[in-house]
Amino acid sequence: MEYNYPLSHHWTTEEIIDVVNFFQAVEMAYEKDIKREKFMNAYRAFKKVVPSMAEEKTIFKEFQDVSGFSSYKIVKAAKEGNDGELIKG
Repeated sequence: MEYNYPLSHHWTTEEIIDVVNFFQAVEMAYEKDIKREKFMNAYRAFKKVVPSMAEEKTIFKEFQDVSGFSSYKIVKAAKEGNDGELIKG
C-alpha cells in the first residue's frame, strides 16, 4: 500500500522509528496476525512518544483515513487479550 504515516517533525529519529513500528504492527494484525506481546511492546513504545490520549486519537484517525486500518480496534483487542494470543484485524 502507498500512504504516509502520520508523523511529527518534532520527533527524534528514534521516536519516528517507534511510531512507524507501531503502525506496522497494526498493519500486520490486519494482513496476517501478530502475537499480543509483540503488539503490546510496539504500543508501549508508541505511548512513550505519544503519551496524550487526545494526540493518540488524532494520530489514529489520520492513520485510519489513509490506510483504512483502525489502530483503536487492534489496541482494544490487544488490551483485552492474553499473552500468547494472536491479534487479528
